[in-house]
Amino acid sequence: MTVETKLPFDQEYIRSFSANRNEPEWMQQLRLQALDLVEGLEMPKPDKTSIKRWNFTDFKHDTKAVELNSLQELPEDIQVFLDMENTNKNLVIQRNQTVAYKSLSEDLQAQGVILTDIQTALNEHSDLVQRYYMKDAVQIDEHKLTALHTALMNGGVFVYVPKNVVVEEPLQAIFWQEDPETATFNHVIVVAEANSSLTYVENYISHNHDEKAVANIVTEVIAHDNAKINFGTVDNFAHGTTVYVNRRGVAYRDAKTEWNLGQMNDGNTVSENITHLIGDNSYSYAKTVSVGRGDQTQNFTAKIVHFGKQSEGYILQHGVMKDAASAIFNGIGKIEHGASKSNAEQESRVLMLSKDARGDANPILLIDEDDVTAGHAASVGRVDPLQLYYLMSRGISKQEAERLIIHGFLAPVVTEIPIEAVRNQLTEVIERKVY
Repeated sequence: MTVETKLPFDQEYIRSFSANRNEPEWMQQLRLQALDLVEGLEMPKPDKTSIKRWNFTDFKHDTKAVELNSLQELPEDIQVFLDMENTNKNLVIQRNQTVAYKSLSEDLQAQGVILTDIQTALNEHSDLVQRYYMKDAVQIDEHKLTALHTALMNGGVFVYVPKNVVVEEPLQAIFWQEDPETATFNHVIVVAEANSSLTYVENYISHNHDEKAVANIVTEVIAHDNAKINFGTVDNFAHGTTVYVNRRGVAYRDAKTEWNLGQMNDGNTVSENITHLIGDNSYSYAKTVSVGRGDQTQNFTAKIVHFGKQSEGYILQHGVMKDAASAIFNGIGKIEHGASKSNAEQESRVLMLSKDARGDANPILLIDEDDVTAGHAASVGRVDPLQLYYLMSRGISKQEAERLIIHGFLAPVVTEIPIEAVRNQLTEVIERKVY
């Protein structure tokens, strides 16, 4: 059986959509090229997960929304991602495909930092966007979903930090899928030039529990020589959204890329997080935490590929499954020939809270070089009865004891989210999903 990908979008629609946004010619041609590729490409094939019956094509594509006059107009469950008592200087809020709020401090603007929506970036920084868009990290013809994403991209942000600029305060984007049937085809580009550094955090949220929608997200994170990027996210799409998210990173000489991913979606999800350590002494640490519930199916792949000598790659995945939820956690460390003295380490652990929950942790090492260090660990199991007994023997209820164990189990990732308000919200999301 194949996935039906016939869409009510033809070349005329793409031309009109692009023209209405005043996009540069290269972007329109790239969209049209991608649309021509869709039918001839296969769907991605996530390991041990069948996505043949998942919804990737039933959605609305172009929905307008009004801008915000102030952040106080946001719903409370979005305000919690923000520090409402202080000015949010470096922030983009996307409401459906409309930029509802945008701010960047004058100091960062003076240093050449860019934090803006992808549409504005295409209009005002076309050459710079073209330099990175679907180039170093993701290719348009990888499979149907990357081609479909390229053809129908309707939102996202562009972040750029020039050489030798250190951004101390976090840069943040919030993507609010307000319309319950509107698709999120977001493209996010984060670039740190040589000797620069930044922290970027994004949040996805929707409320479509019954209505069908799609999220097809591509993120490209580029760290040039001796640059550092700390990337954090809390994904919180509702049950009605089918999610495909592809986050890729490239790290050049002496560069560092850290991923802190809170995968809290309630719908079926495929998540790929792949980093290429191109340069010598490059480094990546990919941390993922997830809680599954209901009948959802999830597939998470974290992969770090070593090309540079003395490169270091670490993968940490922790997941909690309840009800009839299931999840696959793939941790892949690949050391290419020539990447001598590199180190690939990974840990994948899944905790199941009910008899119908399913979890699978797959650590994989692919080593094509002799002079390296590599190791892995994996575990799948239920709450340790000895831990429960120990806590309950000290007067703690069974429910509270399970809660403490679960938070301790997920803490290695949760504590790494770099913005306190987002970290606290991730903790609250975990509480709601577990109980």
